[in-house]
Amino acid sequence: MYTKRIIPCLDVKDGRVVKGTNFVGLRDAGNPVDLAARYDKERADELVFLDITASHEKRNTMVRMASDCASQVFIPFTVGGGIRTVEDMRIMLKAGADKTSVNTAAIKNPDLLRQGAEKFGRQCIVLAVDARRNGEDSWEVYINGGRTPTGLDCLAWIKKAVALGAGEILLTSMDADGTKDGYDIALTKAVSEAVDVPVIASGGAGNLEHFYDVLTLGKADAVLAASVFHYGQFTVRQVKDYLKSRGVEVRF
Repeated sequence: MYTKRIIPCLDVKDGRVVKGTNFVGLRDAGNPVDLAARYDKERADELVFLDITASHEKRNTMVRMASDCASQVFIPFTVGGGIRTVEDMRIMLKAGADKTSVNTAAIKNPDLLRQGAEKFGRQCIVLAVDARRNGEDSWEVYINGGRTPTGLDCLAWIKKAVALGAGEILLTSMDADGTKDGYDIALTKAVSEAVDVPVIASGGAGNLEHFYDVLTLGKADAVLAASVFHYGQFTVRQVKDYLKSRGVEVRF
């Protein structure tokens, strides 16, 4: 059995970590570098930083943040938000990120995935997907921080992206995000069964069983969470201890 990964997510706005519900109602959660150092000590497997209001100026802030984190954090981390070109990817990787995440830019220019994979290796290219249910066993992809529907079918887009070069999928259920009612098992399972690259489930963690359910029933390779970690409801170690007690292989 593959080892499952536990990944805290840090949504960054104006240099601060924030968290909301269903992509709105943002509230402050702390300094990103301080939180990253905390999760490093808690032995998180990886970290994800997402600039949720990306612009050129704020991307420069994210570059500095990536550099600061790389000097203090010794676990892999991914940076996304405002990455539109191969050069943007290079800048983030050079600053210390291990992977780059793309969402809106990949939909506007799918060849970016191929270019990035050829330049840096597909293990460095994470496709972030924000999906909302629009029917039975059907989900639509949204872009621009969840504000803009694309008309794209989630499964069809992810299959195409993997064929182009995406090496990992960061899958966020917009319906479940921040609700603490549990991950979207049906969505995660459908994507996990559709592609042969790792799928990170995101959106909905509220109790320990939610982690177990999405990693087993949902067949996710990794699980992302934010508010339950940022506000001290659980530590990474508590999640790992619980999963191990339920027979899920995790790294200590």
